[in-house]
Amino acid sequence: MSLGEAKIKRALKWVLGRLEDDPKASRAALIDEASREFDLTPLDADFLSRQLVEATRGGAARPGDR
Repeated sequence: MSLGEAKIKRALKWVLGRLEDDPKASRAALIDEASREFDLTPLDADFLSRQLVEATRGGAARPGDR
C-alpha cells in the first residue's frame, strides 16, 4: 500500500463517519474538507469521490470490512 492509498482510506473513513453523523451533509463539501485535512491531491480527491459513491451504494462494504 502506498502512502497515497493510506491517506485516501483514512479520508474515506472520515467522510463516511461524518455522513453517519449527518446523512444530509454535502458530499462535495466533505470531500473538499477531507482533501485539506488529509492533504490529498486533486487526483486523490477525485478518486475519493468515486470511492465514496461505491461505499455508499446500497449494501456496499465499508472500508476495512473486508
